[in-house]
Amino acid sequence: MSVPLVSPKREETAAEWLGARWWRSMRFAMAGLSFAWRTQANFRIETACAALALGLAVWARAPLAPILLTCALVLSLELVNTAIEALVDLASPELHPLAKVAKDVAAAAVLIASIFAVIVALAELMPKILLRL
Repeated sequence: MSVPLVSPKREETAAEWLGARWWRSMRFAMAGLSFAWRTQANFRIETACAALALGLAVWARAPLAPILLTCALVLSLELVNTAIEALVDLASPELHPLAKVAKDVAAAAVLIASIFAVIVALAELMPKILLRL
């Protein structure tokens, strides 16, 4: 599908138009983030755990990349889980075994990522923390 490089409103450069699209997309993404923060206790807990892990990594002078990546993975999967739950609730307001499977599998993805995030944190942070104490 071809995307026009000028807006029908007025003549503008492609960069201006693409920038406007980026900001509009950013507003949608922030609305989703805001929804998750307001409605999902687990997202708030996982965000606090991520902040703690990052703070410990900085304090212990541990490599940040593995901690950042695992935190991003857990938080991203929690957002995907929230989206799947909303879609399932929309598509199947009544209880259905397949709706339960979809929700359970999405939650399992967050659980697995969380378990491995703890393993990464222990592997990366514990030796550095023990050296600092």
